Amino acid sequence: MNWKIYHLLGCIVFFLFFSLSLAIGTEIQGPEVTLRGNEIYVTTSLSLDGRYLQELRNGIAKELRFRVDLFRVWKIWPDEFVLGKYFIRTLKCDPVKNEFIATSFDGSTVTEKRFKSFESMIQWALSIKDLKLTNVRELEPGMHYVRVTSESKIRKLPPVIGYFLIFLPENEFSIEKESPLFMIGEVK
Repeated sequence: MNWKIYHLLGCIVFFLFFSLSLAIGTEIQGPEVTLRGNEIYVTTSLSLDGRYLQELRNGIAKELRFRVDLFRVWKIWPDEFVLGKYFIRTLKCDPVKNEFIATSFDGSTVTEKRFKSFESMIQWALSIKDLKLTNVRELEPGMHYVRVTSESKIRKLPPVIGYFLIFLPENEFSIEKESPLFMIGEVK
């Protein structure tokens, strides 16, 4: 009887370990930083691989997390984190009802939208257009850049499995990309 339990646990571990692969086709476009007036605006988007999109179409809910961080460059010291914004976007599809729902949470506001097509939901959920990051008068002069990080959490496993199988990843993917350097103010 014990060998059946060990065999079952071994199969579960094998399946979980080898079925969780990195999203190779996932990438971040941009980030594009524009200075208009005294404000910094960031535009970026994420493109997902076909396997991930197919899971969404089949009705598996996904949670995407976006971080948009501003850094100041130092010559000798590590780069200084200045400020950041954080978004959680949840995507749900019901293929039977032909219903597409996306929610966005920015730390204080929850926005829920319903879409008529899968493509329009994906376009809205995976893009950040003209995000107002900060006013340049609040920043120290120097070279800066913006880093965009995106990750997708794996569906929650039961806590008992997480305690025993600590080598299992928590993210389906986690990628980041940095903008080109830009100057704020005049360096003395």
